Amino acid sequence: MRRVFEAALAAMALCAPLILPAVTWAEPRDSSGLRRLDTIEAGRGWEAVGRLDRWGEGFCTGALIAPDLVLTAAHCLFDRNTHAKIDPTSVEFLAGWRNGRASAYRTVKRAIVHPDYVFDGELSAARVRNDLALLQLDRPIRNTTVLPFETDRRPNKGAEVGVVSYAHDRDNAPSLQEVCGVMSRQSGVLVLSCDVDYGSSGAPVFSFEHDMPRIVSVVSAKARVNGEEVSLGVSLDKELALLRAQVEDAAGVRSMPTGVGRVQVGGPRNNTGAKFIRN
Repeated sequence: MRRVFEAALAAMALCAPLILPAVTWAEPRDSSGLRRLDTIEAGRGWEAVGRLDRWGEGFCTGALIAPDLVLTAAHCLFDRNTHAKIDPTSVEFLAGWRNGRASAYRTVKRAIVHPDYVFDGELSAARVRNDLALLQLDRPIRNTTVLPFETDRRPNKGAEVGVVSYAHDRDNAPSLQEVCGVMSRQSGVLVLSCDVDYGSSGAPVFSFEHDMPRIVSVVSAKARVNGEEVSLGVSLDKELALLRAQVEDAAGVRSMPTGVGRVQVGGPRNNTGAKFIRN
């Protein structure tokens, strides 16, 4: 299991916020098992997954987990060139975006990034592990067709999961990969056999163990294991509880969730021994 984890990290590349290209339509289902959710019927139940647009300059994927909260990857909130955090009000959430229309449109009011996340260009396990953010919308979404997803504990190795995401060749409708697997999990990072590409940053990873799909991870990066494409996901667990607490007290966390500690800036980092490649 550790070999799989280290091999994936050694070939890691962030699924960066995509710079919008000319639209290239994908087939309804390709060799990786992706199914386009580009009709009302196909997209029913997935409307709470949406595109996060940055003033038309690029996009990520996000998912509604409360009427006014979108879960995504932290690196979507940073400029790749300057490494500076962007103005969150420049981001718009397009719930259920499909063929030029969304089920709901909301501007982001506030972005809460994991306090231990550092966007410095260095690719590492720590960067992936903390690559999580909550976006608070300017107004809650009360549309009865856009129902927030519940979240769940991280999946075990061998568990079957699925991903709903937008990407560079399917930016006008999300695609569903309903069955992919957890290959390894270590140091808060999940190695998944799921198919992702640029624009898939922040995409929700779902478990289908219950009556309704639940989010168990968020896509952070893509990598290779033995020549095969894999994706790296963030473990939610205590990290999401921490972000929720910060949303409730945007002026600063007064009390941390039970069992959650805080790493000070400049504090020690975990060393997995893995080597990383600059994107």
